[in-house]
Amino acid sequence: MKDLSRVIVRPLITERGTDMREQHNQYSFQVAVAANKLEIRQAIEHFFGVKVTAVRTMNYRGKIKRMGRHEGKRADWKKAVVTLAKDDTIDLFEIV
Repeated sequence: MKDLSRVIVRPLITERGTDMREQHNQYSFQVAVAANKLEIRQAIEHFFGVKVTAVRTMNYRGKIKRMGRHEGKRADWKKAVVTLAKDDTIDLFEIV
């Protein structure tokens, strides 16, 4: 992926993610399936102005869902857990 604006799909805000943010300064994002760790690091640093120390990624398969007799499949997706430097935070997650 060459366009950094397409790397980050959306932030993931969950109860577990909130605990990770408070205890370990880690943030979760849904990212493009084709994005690698280097591109994710560059996108986070570029758009949020923070220093990233580590990136972990997980690939999820889309679930098979039924609607009556018909079957469908949800899209596959990728999750990234980004660890920030000690003093950095992302204000997008802060409650005002």
